[in-house]
Amino acid sequence: MANIMQPRHLLEHLLKTATYYPVVLVDGPRQSGKTTLCRGAFPDKKYVSLEAIDNREFAQTDPRGFLSEYGDGAIIDEVQHVPDLLSYIQDNVDENPKAGRFILSGSQNLAISGMIFQSLAGRAGILHLLPLSRDEVAGFGAAPSQLYELLWTGGYPRIYDRGIPAQQWLADYVATYIQRDVRQLVNITDLSQFTNFFKLCAAHTSQELNLSKLGAAAGVSYNTINAWLSVLEASFLCFRLPAWHRNVKKQVVKAPKLHFFDSGIVCYLLGIKDPSQLRFHPLRGAIFESWVVAERYKAAVHRGLAPNFFHYRETRGAEVDLVQIDGDHIILTEMKSGETIDKQFFNNLHKLEQSLSLNTEDSTSNSVRVEKQLIYGGRTASVRQGVNVIPWVEV
Repeated sequence: MANIMQPRHLLEHLLKTATYYPVVLVDGPRQSGKTTLCRGAFPDKKYVSLEAIDNREFAQTDPRGFLSEYGDGAIIDEVQHVPDLLSYIQDNVDENPKAGRFILSGSQNLAISGMIFQSLAGRAGILHLLPLSRDEVAGFGAAPSQLYELLWTGGYPRIYDRGIPAQQWLADYVATYIQRDVRQLVNITDLSQFTNFFKLCAAHTSQELNLSKLGAAAGVSYNTINAWLSVLEASFLCFRLPAWHRNVKKQVVKAPKLHFFDSGIVCYLLGIKDPSQLRFHPLRGAIFESWVVAERYKAAVHRGLAPNFFHYRETRGAEVDLVQIDGDHIILTEMKSGETIDKQFFNNLHKLEQSLSLNTEDSTSNSVRVEKQLIYGGRTASVRQGVNVIPWVEV
């Protein structure tokens, strides 16, 4: 019987969702801890993995017979291998709609692919389990205590649970992903070209996305780059942070920013060999920014919330790394990886707040509460010029 080695923030929402729907899907990147979480949350349920060839063939060739083995429900792992099984699960739960019968897990974003919406609309709760957040990492005895060690190591559980050297584990993870998962998701004849594209994406983390330039650098067409980027997104390796321009009466840049969910993956792809090298790397600020945005993203989705996150940049004017919209509450956040605070760090936050207050059409000054934050590489919290200064250890 599997146990949860370390508590995950998604556990509470998983247990609650299983009281609402007959089917719950937990998806996320490979090795993010989905199997451990599901088996620990439902220790009395039968478990079957469709990663195993014999189980997969049984589910493919005789789906009704396969499901008859699990009349009281089950945890079905790696369900993306047999997508047609979802239609038979639909019939099964229509006959017996008891909440929490089937707990499914998958290493692809089945919601994006449309499989869940086509087969289990209204019958399934969809949850995402991403790599460990900073405070989840802190639950391990050998957790990094320094910022650059944490960024370099990343947040995949097996690195901490098994004590595997980060660079060795990440190298195996990337190689396996490209050799196996990429082949399943898209027809690529030259995997070395995709590997080069993957590294280029890492070099563009926290940057505005220009698919034409990225395609030119990778030596492939715009359509190919768009398809390849969708593969990375479907695998929960990176995501696009859209630009925010709602009712702000200035020309703004509308390109999304590219962010990775795991800083360790980025460091590996960039060839950063150890934390001391990261400390002086020219992309350390970009890696830190992506890490903070990913931490905020995890905090939302692990509570079952849809992140309403954006970035903001005027053509000539203010830039703000992260804009979080929560009803009438807007959080503006800047990120700086250094340990020293400069008063200029606050300028863009003040400029955007002023733009919001002048936007009478949005009635922001009357109805919306704006909170300004600076997250930095130091360890001391404070309030300066009306900005909450947050150390990285409190993200």
